[in-house]
Amino acid sequence: MTAREHGNKGVRRLKRRAQFLRAARGNRAGRSAFGLQVVPADEPAPGVGFTVTKKIGNSPERNRIKRRLRAAAAACADDFHAGHDYVLLARREALTMPYVKLVADLGGLIERVHRDGTGSRPNRPGLGPRNARP
Repeated sequence: MTAREHGNKGVRRLKRRAQFLRAARGNRAGRSAFGLQVVPADEPAPGVGFTVTKKIGNSPERNRIKRRLRAAAAACADDFHAGHDYVLLARREALTMPYVKLVADLGGLIERVHRDGTGSRPNRPGLGPRNARP
């Protein structure tokens, strides 16, 4: 069976640490329930990964958040752009936010990071003008 027959519409999962570190250097956008990191990738199919830290809550809460984010990503599978990797960084609000709003926020963020070519330009903090020392 192919990935499309399984229902995930050709979206591949990011599993290796190097993939997550590479996405961290990409463009970022955020909402109250999660952050989104995007970076161009060599693979033709879009890749999606999820990060839920221990700071968010205990194990059952983290697992529930991951399930909700995976479901939201599956609902937005057609919005992901080919040749990009996406990492969703969960926040505690993802546990209680209505699912419909979660999906709407994810779709809006995907559109936002790709608008005006910003999907290929990373946010790079610390590269602004230096402050002169007295």
